[in-house]
Amino acid sequence: MNYSELAPPYIRAIAPYQPGKPIAELERELGISGIVKLASNENPLGASPLAMAAMHAAMSDIARYPDGSGFDLKTALSERYQIEFACIVLGNGSNDLLELAARAFLAPGDKVVYADHAFAVYALATQAAGATGISVPATKGFGHDLSAMLQAAVQHKVKMVFIANPNNPTGTFLGAVELLDFLRAVPPQVLVVLDEAYNEYLPQNLRYDSVSWLREFPNLIISRTFSKAYGLAGLRVGYALAGELVADMLNRVRQPFNVNSVAQAAAVAALQDEDFVRQTCELNQAGMNQITQGLKRLGLEFIPSYGNFVCCRIANPAESGGKGAGQMYRRLLELGVIVRPIANYGMPDYLRVSIGLESENEKFLSALAQALGEAA
Repeated sequence: MNYSELAPPYIRAIAPYQPGKPIAELERELGISGIVKLASNENPLGASPLAMAAMHAAMSDIARYPDGSGFDLKTALSERYQIEFACIVLGNGSNDLLELAARAFLAPGDKVVYADHAFAVYALATQAAGATGISVPATKGFGHDLSAMLQAAVQHKVKMVFIANPNNPTGTFLGAVELLDFLRAVPPQVLVVLDEAYNEYLPQNLRYDSVSWLREFPNLIISRTFSKAYGLAGLRVGYALAGELVADMLNRVRQPFNVNSVAQAAAVAALQDEDFVRQTCELNQAGMNQITQGLKRLGLEFIPSYGNFVCCRIANPAESGGKGAGQMYRRLLELGVIVRPIANYGMPDYLRVSIGLESENEKFLSALAQALGEAA
């Protein structure tokens, strides 16, 4: 018997999410060392020293179940954002929160809007709920076309819209005025999930107070993570902020202990370590300049990014005699550099590279130059 046929057709049709290749896997495959991983938008500084200390302290109590209410972390978030406990939902990374939103509110037959070249989990979460995704062309320099997304939301009577800001994998950014215009125009029965995983990387002049918008828009869900600027990707901890009624529905489908004790303790400490976040953002800006200037010297196009990564275009096979982004990705692996191919995002001519330490960025640029020379 083919037991996969017991699953609903929309589950069988899912293509699982493909994460970035781990360093250990490449070491096993090629038997090389000194590998640089710039594939998963991780913090090259590691975790906050305060978070590391909190993790070690929490280890003494790991025989106990974690606090299912997340009291300490919710207290820290409540104080930071001046928001009630009832409006906070904790997640096993922000990925968990995106899936909770889909699980809580979507049913087979519902429709969801998101942009082309947006985070793959939006489509996966939609499909796992049996809902239908509507991907809207990203006509504005690989960024969200909010006017077209609004039109699609109204025309198709959708239940949910996903917006990433800054967007992954393209790094594009939507300003506060654009977002507010969209929120005021979208029908109130449409839930808007604003994914701000890379929010901390925005320069001060571009930041906006989306949390305050919750008072005006009870259909808004904001998701954020400690995986990026806070350097806690391996612990998997994120949070959503929403109106009390919406947050209550998310908590009803949330697993009781979805954020472990060590992650909660680390997140509380990380939230207080503003010096670490500042250092992270300064390093990211310097690294972004280093990589984009290097790409310019190599004559490569790239998409201006507001996250901790940048997408560069490699000539497609038709333009380069059969040497495209896929081949470049494999050659960089052989040279000890892991980046991210993004053909599955509808961008087969692009590679996404995370911003690393200065030496890691330099190794990437050197390997890229070597690979381009070989392909010439």
